[in-house]
Amino acid sequence: MPETHQVHDGRGRFTATLNAAEKAAEAARLRSRGLTYQQIADEVGYTHKGTAYEAVQRVLKEAVQEAGEEVKAVELERLDMMWQAALKVMEARHWTVSQGKVVSLNDEPLPDDGPVLQAIDRLLRIQERRAKLLGLDTATRVSIDAENLGAEIGALLDRFAPQPTAADDDDA
Repeated sequence: MPETHQVHDGRGRFTATLNAAEKAAEAARLRSRGLTYQQIADEVGYTHKGTAYEAVQRVLKEAVQEAGEEVKAVELERLDMMWQAALKVMEARHWTVSQGKVVSLNDEPLPDDGPVLQAIDRLLRIQERRAKLLGLDTATRVSIDAENLGAEIGALLDRFAPQPTAADDDDA
């Protein structure tokens, strides 16, 4: 019975069988050793060199995609740690200090909102970085100077408009 390279996963997609994935990985290893696609097809058991090529390309694409997802996960984890640290600063009580001493007003320590506001700014920067990394922000709109654009269009129309001839003057 011929080998099936893909199986239906029940969600409208096809996925590679374990045997097909192993063959594709072997094909990629052989390619990295310099074998031609025909040699790979012969060695691994593909019927055509084109099938060997497709298998190698599939492995390379998956490897790059997996590496990219792994880097993204590490970056998101780092952002989470930064978020937690900035959140602790924001939630903590801060007192105004002058010359190494807490400043008091009516025997009550004077609150200092500066660190809280700095933590809020940092949280916003972390949030912006996360949104950018995840592709959550929409494309930035480009502003066009309509007056200059209108003048440029007018100049182009004048340049390519038909020029009046002497016959046009006689008709007038």
